Amino acid sequence: MMEKRKLEKLGIETSLLGFGCMRFPVTAEGRIDEEEAEKLLDTAIKGGVNYIDTAYPYHNKESEPFVGRVLQKYDRDSFYLATKLPVWLVKETGDVDRLFEEQLSRLRTDHIDFYLMHALDKERWEAMKKIGCIERLEQLKAQGKIRYLGFSFHDSYEVFEEILNYRDWDFCQIQLNYMDAGEQAGLKGYELTAKKQIPLVVMEPVKGGSLASFGEDITEKFKSQNEKASIASYALRWVGSLPNVKVILSGMSTMEQVEDNLGTFSDFHPLTGEERQLVEEVVEILNSRVRNGCTGCRYCMPCPAGVDIPGCFKAWNTYHIYQNYNMVKHAWEVEIGEKGQAKNCVKCGKCEQACPQKLSIRADLERVQADLDQKEMVR
Repeated sequence: MMEKRKLEKLGIETSLLGFGCMRFPVTAEGRIDEEEAEKLLDTAIKGGVNYIDTAYPYHNKESEPFVGRVLQKYDRDSFYLATKLPVWLVKETGDVDRLFEEQLSRLRTDHIDFYLMHALDKERWEAMKKIGCIERLEQLKAQGKIRYLGFSFHDSYEVFEEILNYRDWDFCQIQLNYMDAGEQAGLKGYELTAKKQIPLVVMEPVKGGSLASFGEDITEKFKSQNEKASIASYALRWVGSLPNVKVILSGMSTMEQVEDNLGTFSDFHPLTGEERQLVEEVVEILNSRVRNGCTGCRYCMPCPAGVDIPGCFKAWNTYHIYQNYNMVKHAWEVEIGEKGQAKNCVKCGKCEQACPQKLSIRADLERVQADLDQKEMVR
């Protein structure tokens, strides 16, 4: 039977596993493979999943209309629907109403159960406060169009603390997994939600799939603990072992993933002490693959030659930790791009004079370019 969690603050109960609608299977043209995706949703719901999470931009804006159509066959009171206000499109209060009404129409519903301000960071938060976005959302909640109001988050712990303390939120959503325990809001943010008794929804529990597949050395460690358990199940159970985590979102794109997750959450048990120690050993191994100690402080920036030095080092370290070029492909090729790549270094040395960590930046940038040009990890 599906593991359920009580959200005491809200007086409801949700499935611990939530279906994240950002990674549906797609066709060769990049559109949602609707027939296959509907099977995945149906299987998950039949298995006890009652929390469905989508957002305005997912799948080039196709996710909400698709989810709205599929959910028509289910009793509206049998599931909790979550979606998010694209705050980057909100320039004035009227935009809140326009976007929200559009989302209601796309989702074919008269209310949203869990409505989030999407991907808040300091800049977006300040902008939303300035135009009165929160107050308008509170009015929509008072009208019954929103049942529970929250936010999702990507920034530092300090910003998270500020937002969480601003008002009495119904819930919130953060990225959390055993490799990101110290990143963004992290475990420190989790502890704050527990202290304030604000129900927590977790995204990226398997870090975009990177904690579901490893090389032989780490795979063998997990398999020696339990031959039948999937690698992903350890990441999901690590998050689920935290009692104030009420929903763990998983972006499932294959039937195999759906069935594996249903198995994990239908016979759910927190990590044992021995399993927790195993995960800690894995984290230590992965962190040992870090190539340099760049902290992203940006004292080295701006680079006279246009190199995104912190970005290059983050991509390089991530590439080696997970031994998977796909983990950094978008960051390296698009976000950093040709102009920001390490190959543009002119070896002026200005960065090294400013670096608090005293890193050999020029030599390391050469290694960054050589490794990421290679594109495949030699194990």
